[in-house]
Amino acid sequence: MASFALFLSTLIVLSSSCCYAIGNNKTLSSLASRIGINYGRLGNNLPSPYQSINLIKSIKAGHVKLYDADQETLTLLSKTNLYVTIMVPNNQIISIGADQAAADNWTNTNVLPHHPQTRIRFILVGNEILSYNTDQDKQTWANLVPAMRKIVNSLRARGIHNIKVGTPLAMDVLRSSFPPSSGAFREEVAAPVMLPLLKFLNGTNSFFFLDVYPYFPWSTDPVNNDLDFALFESNSTYTDPQTGLVYANLLDQMLDSVISAMTKLGYPNIRLAISETGWPNSGDIDETGANILNAGTYNRNLIKKMTANPPLGTPARPGLPIPTFLFSLFNENQKPGSGTERHWGILNPDGTQIYDIDFSGTRPVSDLGPLPKPNNNVPFKGNVWCVVIEGASEEELGQVLNFACGRSNETCAALAPGRECYAPVSVTWHASYAFSSYWAQFRNQSSQCYFNGLARETTTNPGNERCRFPSVTL
Repeated sequence: MASFALFLSTLIVLSSSCCYAIGNNKTLSSLASRIGINYGRLGNNLPSPYQSINLIKSIKAGHVKLYDADQETLTLLSKTNLYVTIMVPNNQIISIGADQAAADNWTNTNVLPHHPQTRIRFILVGNEILSYNTDQDKQTWANLVPAMRKIVNSLRARGIHNIKVGTPLAMDVLRSSFPPSSGAFREEVAAPVMLPLLKFLNGTNSFFFLDVYPYFPWSTDPVNNDLDFALFESNSTYTDPQTGLVYANLLDQMLDSVISAMTKLGYPNIRLAISETGWPNSGDIDETGANILNAGTYNRNLIKKMTANPPLGTPARPGLPIPTFLFSLFNENQKPGSGTERHWGILNPDGTQIYDIDFSGTRPVSDLGPLPKPNNNVPFKGNVWCVVIEGASEEELGQVLNFACGRSNETCAALAPGRECYAPVSVTWHASYAFSSYWAQFRNQSSQCYFNGLARETTTNPGNERCRFPSVTL
C-alpha cells in the first residue's frame, strides 16, 4: 500500500536470583509479560512517590522505569514486587565513560543501597543521546559505550549479575526505515557508535532499547496514512518486497527496520526492548489524532499484543517476547514543546484514569470501558490564536511578556500607548496579544504556543473590532 511508504519514510531523518539468561525464553517471557510504565515527574501537580507507586500497582503494571535513580522512590519500591529500571543522566556519561571511579561512585550511590531489596533489572545509560548532535553531544556519543562498560564492571565487582545495562535510542538513529528490510543506521553513528554498542549488547546478553512511537510517522500525513494500521485495528497488510514478510501494523514495521539495521552491522540476534511507546491523549489543535479514543485503542491493543501467550514477536522474529514500557504514567504539565508532550499519560494528576486500561492483559479489550468519540482525527482547517491560560500568575506573565515582545519590534507594536490594542490595560490582555503575535510571526521557526506553560491555543478570536489579534491559519 503506497500510504505505508509515507509512514516510515518520515523516520529517515527512539529475580534476585544470581542471574537470568537473555537466551532463556521462559525467563524472558516472564520478564516481557510484565508490561512496564514510564514514571516521569515533570509536573508541578503530581502525586508523591508513595502515592504514585500505589497507583502503578493499581493499574497492574509489572515494571516501572525511572528517568533517574531517585533515592526515595527506590526505597519505596523495595516494598513492592515491581521490577525497576533506573537511568544514568546524559550529563554524567562523559565523566563515567572516562573514569572507572566515577562509575563505581554512581553504583555505590544508586544501586548498592537498594539491591537486592528493590528489584532493579535494567540500568539505562543516557536517554536518546544520538538524537542530539552538538559538539558536546558528540563527545557524549564517544563516551556512551565506555560508560556502559564501566557500569557493568562496577556491578560485577560487587557480585551483581542480574542487572542488565543498555541505552534507549529513538527511531531517528536510522537513516532509512521503509520498507523494514531497508533499515540502516545513520552513517555518522553506524561505525563509531552503533558497532561498539551492538558488540557490547551482544557480549553482555542485553537488549537494544528503542523509543518507538507510531503516532509520529502516522501524523505526518493523517489524511492518507491508515490510522487503523497504526492502532493495530486494520484488516489491511503490507508485504515487504525484499523479504516477503507480511505486516499487519506499523509498530512491527518500525521494530523490524531496527532489526534489519542491526543485521547489516553483523548482529542479527540482539533482543529488542521497547523503552517507550504510546499515543497522546490530547494535544494542540494542529496535532491531528491526539485524543483519548486513539490513545486508549493503541495502548489496549499494544498490551494485548505484548502479553500474548505464546508471544507474538514481529514478522522478522516471530514468537520472541519483547519487554515493553508504556509512556507514560501521568500527563506532565511542565514538559516543554507542543501540546502532545504534556498528554501521554494513563492517569490524571489526581490519580484517576484517563481511560480504562488493564496492564495485566487478562481482561478482553471489549470488556474495558467505552472511549469518547474524537473530533480531531482529521486535520483542523481555520484560524488559531495563542492566548493566556486561565489562572496564570501576573508576575510570571510579565516575565514572559518581556520575552515575547523583545525578539522583534513588530511583535508588540500594536500594544504601545495610543495604538489599537493598548486598551484594556491589563497584563493578561497584553500577554494574549503578544503570545498570538509572536506565535504567528515565528511559528515557521518552530515556535510553540507554550510560553512556559502560560499559553494555550484557541479557535475563538480573542480580539475585537478595534484590535485584531494575529493568528495562524491551518
